Formats: sequence, structure tokens, C-alpha cells
Amino acid sequence: MWIAISLAPVADVEVSSLDTAGRRIRTIQGSCVPRDDEMKIRQNVRHWAAKQALTAPVVSGYVNDKLVNIHTSVFLDRAEETRREERREHLDDFFDATMDTYIAALEDGYPEAEAREITHAQANFDFYNHGWTEMMEFPSDEIEAHYERYGKFFEQYDISIDDPLGVFRPAAGIAEAPSTPAKLDDPKHPHAEGGFADDVYVETADGEVVVGGTAEPEQVDVTDAPGVPDDADEVDA
Repeated sequence: MWIAISLAPVADVEVSSLDTAGRRIRTIQGSCVPRDDEMKIRQNVRHWAAKQALTAPVVSGYVNDKLVNIHTSVFLDRAEETRREERREHLDDFFDATMDTYIAALEDGYPEAEAREITHAQANFDFYNHGWTEMMEFPSDEIEAHYERYGKFFEQYDISIDDPLGVFRPAAGIAEAPSTPAKLDDPKHPHAEGGFADDVYVETADGEVVVGGTAEPEQVDVTDAPGVPDDADEVDA
């Protein structure tokens, strides 16, 4: 799972082209305005490097731990300050489990952006179940739409809205954290924007927004992944 920002839905022009693998990519052009909250996935060299590093010997553990730390920190910043520490251990455990989801989705043939968005959906299901609406990336009334888009994958791994981890839940479980169910009565989503449940929206390194993701570069250096030590070549497996 990787942090997402989103796109304000406005009237834009959509064009299509083929990537190097012959897949058709829809590109959004016009008056789209990038924002720092809603549901959109970024995709650049560091994401591709992390994809490879998570399944590589030696460096995978470093990258896994760094990504967990990044996601916990980002989402805790969205929570009320008095609630942050009581959620930290739960989020660490949860995001660590979603790394296994991400790898499974890749192995099942999902494009990198979709594999990563699957983990975003899992996290938002968990936030919803806890009533942590201020941390959600899409409105609670779009929960089912996001589930249905990846329904085949979720069903395969016993993932549901009520059980966001399914078979990826660690045998020892994950740390508990207090819920705030009253927030579901009148949910506020300061970091969410609706209207993006129909596809995966990806911002490229050039700031271009494409629907469906980009092609993986032919050459990727795993040392570009977050958490890889400078002396990775000298680290024992």
C-alpha cells in the first residue's frame, strides 16, 4: 500500500493511447486540479522500485518496514491528536498485513496501481469499521462500490468490508484500538472526495493523470525504494 492523493472531479477531456505493452491507457487532460486528499494513486520510480524490492532478497524487510512506518505516520496525522497514539500499534500491524495483500494481487496479475489500490480499499474498510471517518480517503457511502470493483479478488481471499484482511490477517491477530462509532451517524470526511470508485486514477511522475496506471519501466533500480540502506549490497540476507 502506498499513500494516495486525489483529483478534484471537474469537466475534463479524456484521450486514449497504448502503452509499451499494448494496453490502452486513458489520459485525463484539461482542468483537473491535483489535491492532497482524495482517492488518487501516485506512480513514479519509487513505487516501481518498491514493487520489485518487496519480493527481493536482502532488502524486502527494510522496504516493508519503511512503508509501514510511512503509512502509519501519514494516516495518524489525519486523526485527532488525542487519538493518535492509541491507534499507532493497530495501524502498524494492519499496514504490515496489507503488504502481503499487495504481493498476492501482483502475483494474481493485477497491475501495480490496482494492487496498491486494493490495499487502500482494505485500509478504508478498517477505518470505516472503527468509525475513523476523518482518516478515510473516500466517503463512507462509496464503501460498497470500492468493494465491488475488486470483488473477485476480495472474495478469493475471504476479504469483506467487515473483515478487511481476510486470509491476510496474521495468525496472532493485530493490535486492537478504540473505535469512535458515533462518527458514523454523521460522517465527516475531510480527506476524502467521492466520484472515483469507477476506476484507478494515477498521477504520473510528470503530473499527468491517467486512468488505469502506467507501464512498468524496463529498468528499475531497487535502491530507489523507500527504506533501502545505502549499503544494501553489503547487508546479509
